[in-house]
Amino acid sequence: MIGDATMPPILSRYIARRLITSILFTYAVIFTLLFLVDFIDLLQEAGVGSKVSVFDIVLLSLQRTPLMTEEIFPFTVLFASIAAFVTLSRKLELVVARATGVSIWQMLAPALLTAALLGMAVTAIYNPASTWLKENAGNRRAELYSDWKDSGGPKWIRQQGFDDSSIIRASESANRGHTLTGVTAFIFDRNGSLKERVDATHAEFREGFWEMRGARVTRYGSPPESLDIYRLNTNLTSEQVAETIAAPETISFWQLPAVIAQWQQSGIRTDKFQLQYQTLIARPLLYVSMVLIAAAVSLGFTRLGGVPRAILGGVIAGFVLYVGSEMAGDLGAAGFITPLIAAWSPPIVGVLLSVTVLLYQEDG
Repeated sequence: MIGDATMPPILSRYIARRLITSILFTYAVIFTLLFLVDFIDLLQEAGVGSKVSVFDIVLLSLQRTPLMTEEIFPFTVLFASIAAFVTLSRKLELVVARATGVSIWQMLAPALLTAALLGMAVTAIYNPASTWLKENAGNRRAELYSDWKDSGGPKWIRQQGFDDSSIIRASESANRGHTLTGVTAFIFDRNGSLKERVDATHAEFREGFWEMRGARVTRYGSPPESLDIYRLNTNLTSEQVAETIAAPETISFWQLPAVIAQWQQSGIRTDKFQLQYQTLIARPLLYVSMVLIAAAVSLGFTRLGGVPRAILGGVIAGFVLYVGSEMAGDLGAAGFITPLIAAWSPPIVGVLLSVTVLLYQEDG
């Protein structure tokens, strides 16, 4: 039954403040863990005796971590909301509020509003900042890469030249694929036979060719030749390079519409980039669904003393929503369903199921 009492504004602010505090604390913990993992990984890649300083690695990791944290931010909201609701219930603060006639929906309203505003802020402010930092980290890493070991996770490009073809392998990319580091190019003649191999520390895309610096050219029957600059012809356009290498999550929310429009005019498929754009727009609703899921799995259990069950329920619900989001995203990126449906259906389903559970728990 919906209560007849009006919830005092001070209580609304208190609930919102508790939720924000919990989210910030959870974010700080997750950020620290991801930073340490990434820092150790980069430190191992640098190797013993590397000229790259620990300070450089710390700065790189600090710039890379925000984008990694952004990807799991929905779970930050979920677990922080569970912690906030469990704490409010165990201190009997929600029980006292309910005793005054305030309904569960009135108590959830400030938390839901907070989640929606947070989603807008993450999309409009945090996302552009994290992608910009990631881009800076990629550019800085390109400058330092010559002293580093191969980092793994290579990027591959197959292309045509004027009278040959080639396959490029790069360990790292930056500037939407226009800057490559740790580059190896295998160049074939018209008959498909390997003509030469070029290893370079850096490669920059220019209109019609790749400018490879610090190159070492190896040909069959000849000693290796070192060149300051080696130009490898390509038939790829700037947009095709970006579409081949650039990940949608590395493009800022404010830049995505222009990128999508430009690539559509070039005849390049933009499903995965449209999906990313719609996903960013749907973030406020996704965070709202996480708060509702947290309320559904925690409020009922904590009244019965089942805090472990609340945590387990949140983990299961979050995992199910994550799997559903990934499946919808894969279908949307492949073009089987529209990006709009792929991006919005998981949070909508999460909201509807959570509201149904809360209605059953609270109103019977």
